[in-house]
Amino acid sequence: MPARAPHGSNQPPKIVIVKKIIDGGHGGHHGGAWKVAYADFVTAMMAFFLLLWLLGATNEKQRKGIADYFAPTLIDTRSLGMGGAGLFGGESARSDQRIGEKSGRSSESGMATPVTGAGGPRPGTGDRGSLRNADQQNFARMKKELEAAMQANPDLRRLANQVKFVMTTEGLRIDLVDNADYSMFALGTTMLAPEASALIGRIAATIGGSANPIMIRGHTDSLPYGDPRAMNNWMLSSGRAEATRRRLALGGIPETRFDRIEGVADREPMIANNPTDPRNRRVAITLLYRRGTFGH
Repeated sequence: MPARAPHGSNQPPKIVIVKKIIDGGHGGHHGGAWKVAYADFVTAMMAFFLLLWLLGATNEKQRKGIADYFAPTLIDTRSLGMGGAGLFGGESARSDQRIGEKSGRSSESGMATPVTGAGGPRPGTGDRGSLRNADQQNFARMKKELEAAMQANPDLRRLANQVKFVMTTEGLRIDLVDNADYSMFALGTTMLAPEASALIGRIAATIGGSANPIMIRGHTDSLPYGDPRAMNNWMLSSGRAEATRRRLALGGIPETRFDRIEGVADREPMIANNPTDPRNRRVAITLLYRRGTFGH
């Protein structure tokens, strides 16, 4: 407050400032911010130890179910239901709309609930599966036709035992296999034997009317070359696959139908316990399922 000026003086009154210091001014140091950080740390540690416990107390299938619960996908949930196969293999008491066996119920179960009953119990039996069924029927027809053609031709009849028909997930595979008495190619070369060339020509005539893509894979036995830098089994297997492609093309197969031409040397032996067995030397011609059908 202003002090009274001395009597008879023209000096202005002095101003007195009173400074009050309030105890406890260290709130920034002793406040509650550290408590929040500590609580976050404890929460993170609890989550970490819970994760370790889950990893140790569950098997692979249960862990996948937990992962699917937090990150569901339409592919997995169609077969297992939302939440995988149910948390720890259990089933929700409200699972009246479950999709898979013992599937857990999720608030988003409608995402994977089938709208209609179209399709069948196996992949490929819906609208696109009808094309796959047509391919399988064509494969069976071509197999019978080729077997009949070989039996009707004396030159091809003796090779009948060296032609194997194998159904795979990719399509119909036709294996042309060597044996101890006969080789499809001249030894160590990519030159087709006359009977083998005629056989591949007959195959071309049989499969020429279809629209299936074609894959050709060459195989060799494990007998090495003297100088692998000049010639080796990789070169031989891929060369024989290409020679087979050229013979099929000569028989009328259009270029657009060839999908893959591969040589795998001796890496996929037919007789695994005897890598030098002549039956490991073979060429596989596979009629692939048409794209847009099974597996595509």
